[in-house]
Amino acid sequence: MSGSGVLDVMGQVLVVLGGLVFLAAGVGLVRLRDVYARSSATATAAGTGISLVLVGVFLLHPSWPGAGKLVAAVLLQLATSAVGSMAVARAAYLVGTPMHTASDTARPDDLAHPHTADDAGRSDHG
Repeated sequence: MSGSGVLDVMGQVLVVLGGLVFLAAGVGLVRLRDVYARSSATATAAGTGISLVLVGVFLLHPSWPGAGKLVAAVLLQLATSAVGSMAVARAAYLVGTPMHTASDTARPDDLAHPHTADDAGRSDHG
């Protein structure tokens, strides 16, 4: 198998793996019980799935201009998917969306009493 044939196979495998990541995220959207877990599933799929598909497509059609675009697209996707997921989860938390717990015992909510801006400037050390 020539070098080009190896790149073609690797590219196709990565594209299929990226598609499987999206499939798993789609199943997660249906199966997961709360917005926080669903947000995590979509952010993971967005970051990992898009990256796999983009790298796979690059291996199928390699070029120097394409390499620069690939790096930029992957970095921007990884950064924005994480920020978007956190924004969705924070908005859900701020409007009081309940979190699913696996057991009947409630966990303490560490975010229930956030520190104010005045607390951030104070120090107990002097």
